Amino acid sequence: MTAQLVASRDDLEPGEALRLELDSADGSLVEVALVRAEDGEYHAINDICTHGQVSLSEGEVEGNTVECWLHGSVFDLVSGQPLSLPATRPVAVYPLTYDGDKILVDVDSPAAPAD
Repeated sequence: MTAQLVASRDDLEPGEALRLELDSADGSLVEVALVRAEDGEYHAINDICTHGQVSLSEGEVEGNTVECWLHGSVFDLVSGQPLSLPATRPVAVYPLTYDGDKILVDVDSPAAPAD
């Protein structure tokens, strides 16, 4: 599967997130948080916190991070790395591209977690 159209650039304000369910090439659904950081840049990460198994798109966006609303783990939107406990494992980061004002996400090619 290739990148999928998920939104338009004006669908989210800076500091907002949107939960998406996208189809993968193997037919499974992938839960994605489309996040517009406070600087206006868009990011696509796995929506499920690696610690508490809850939706990150319901959390607080600050700068280039999102905080899990349940236990307070903070994840970097660029790398997916947890920046605070209790989470210790990163979330997947998905490639995001633009076609004019359209935002496309490829859930079949997540970036390798940075060390």
